[in-house]
Amino acid sequence: MEYLKLNNNLEIPVLGLGTYSLHGAECERCVTEAIENGYRLIDTAQMYANEKSVGDAIKHFNRKDLFITTKLYSPGRSYEKAKSDIEKSLNNLQTDYIDLLLIHEPYKESLDMYRAMKEAYACGKIKAIGISNFNKNLYLDFISKCEIIPAVNQVECHVFYRQKDLQEILKNHGTVMQAWSPFACGRNNFFSNPVLKQIAEKYNKTSGQIALKYLIQSGVSVIPKTSKKERLKENINVFDFSLTNEDMTKIQTLDTGKSLFGWYK
Repeated sequence: MEYLKLNNNLEIPVLGLGTYSLHGAECERCVTEAIENGYRLIDTAQMYANEKSVGDAIKHFNRKDLFITTKLYSPGRSYEKAKSDIEKSLNNLQTDYIDLLLIHEPYKESLDMYRAMKEAYACGKIKAIGISNFNKNLYLDFISKCEIIPAVNQVECHVFYRQKDLQEILKNHGTVMQAWSPFACGRNNFFSNPVLKQIAEKYNKTSGQIALKYLIQSGVSVIPKTSKKERLKENINVFDFSLTNEDMTKIQTLDTGKSLFGWYK
């Protein structure tokens, strides 16, 4: 596993497991199999309604070996509610601390929520705090008003919507970009894309592995989601090769500059 250093010197795995839409026994199984296959970063969220299942899985492993991310969403849209929801997440995950806590999306109460997050960070309940789905303007406005620069901004990022400009702005201010849905949910015929397939053949890899490696080599943390054991193994098997500059340039041509999910209209 490779790591990126956050702005508070905490290290985050560059690749992890996303758990969106995974629930109950299936979620517990997937998280367990992921950890057994070398994953250390597990990403969940209150909105996903699966924190308890993630907690049931991770309690069987050495907590210090894991990096757990969760996110506050709309029910916690106040200082007091955010404080309460942080405790709920800790209880659901059955842990004394959360490695990374994010605000799931921009809310008008985001700064109030962030204040509660900063207090939890100060007393060690949270190891790093950040945001999710903040575009350039929202990010710059947010950091002009908060005391602690977000460690991470988790956003839509994939070969069709690379967001290099946003990443550069984040980097300049000390925030790591993390990509949700790095496979673009399979949209735009992602896995049969001829550019990705051509490069994949050269390395005896899959299109998905090439797409993940492209983002990782670009300094982006990725959290692909899958419920299939063979795909869990495939997704993490991207650290035994490197893309050339020519490969990276070819993949960059796939960037349309447009969101496929409507978060940034």
